[in-house]
Amino acid sequence: MKKFRIASLAAVAAASLVLAGCAADTATEETSTAAAGETVAEALRACVILPDADAGTRWEPGDRPALETGLTAAGYEADIQNAQSDTAKYATIAEAQLTKGCDVMLLVDYQGAGAAVAEKAKAAGVPVIAYDRPIAGADYYVSFDNFTVGALQGQMIVDGLVAAGKDPATASIIYSSGDPSDGNAAMFFDGAKSVLDAAGASPAFTMEGTWDGAKAGTLFEQAFTAVGGNVDAVLAPNDNNAASIISILDKNGLTVPVSGQDASTAGLQNVLLGKQYGTVYKPFQLQVAAALKIIEAILSGETVTANKTLDDGTPFIAIDPIITTAELVKDVVADGQATAADLCTPEVAAACATYGVE
Repeated sequence: MKKFRIASLAAVAAASLVLAGCAADTATEETSTAAAGETVAEALRACVILPDADAGTRWEPGDRPALETGLTAAGYEADIQNAQSDTAKYATIAEAQLTKGCDVMLLVDYQGAGAAVAEKAKAAGVPVIAYDRPIAGADYYVSFDNFTVGALQGQMIVDGLVAAGKDPATASIIYSSGDPSDGNAAMFFDGAKSVLDAAGASPAFTMEGTWDGAKAGTLFEQAFTAVGGNVDAVLAPNDNNAASIISILDKNGLTVPVSGQDASTAGLQNVLLGKQYGTVYKPFQLQVAAALKIIEAILSGETVTANKTLDDGTPFIAIDPIITTAELVKDVVADGQATAADLCTPEVAAACATYGVE
């Protein structure tokens, strides 16, 4: 077992959503050189695997630099790599990282690839944090409260239907969800369904689950045909899928409540234009801050305090998500998570003015 001392991690100012500061001490482990008998400080290694670098995802523009800043500011050697939507590459990256040596692993699962890596890491005595997506065998899971994310999405559909003068109990609602291989997808869907069930709603059609936006569009076209074009609302699991669904609705001259999450530029634009009822805003800095605190606790031998537990017993550090409707888009911009320049294109400029996005 390696012996080391660890410094306090960089503080995160949650109110301003900015990863802040530099650690006063450096996280190190002491090793000796055989020739001179000297002790030298070797930085502890934090190994991170991200799942994909697809356009519009959060990992490369958001989580990577925030994690790297926080880890290196605390004196860690940060080894952050991206599996590029390839399970084989995921395994290869993990093998190389573990061979070189990791003091902790932070994994974002991709189509179940994280479970085998977690098993190997734990066999090597390396603690594993499942980040954003649950992974069987991980020591801890840190993410936004996925059930609550779904509940907010379900509430968007209910509120949108009521605002349109329609009864959720009799409305024709298309249900869709994320890829079933992603453990979060079921939690999102269960949360949404809890709200929709309470409102007496039921699906007119349930689509196959996917995170592929283009595929979601194709699946929605099939659903649209299956219900004869009678669509009052669409439960969409994220902004990317919602955008493809909205494009089909646009072609058919329909504007109905559609849910989403991620507060992406396209999603926020659709919210401002009234084509998407809302999005769930999940500031990644809050998740990074929580992950850094877990790393500090693990490596200093302290107890990690979790506010929830997954069904398999994994301690779950759950962060509260934020619902964002058109009136609240300006708050996302104020947080620095979107810019008026990106959002307020000519098509959206009037809506930006209406909702104070500047």
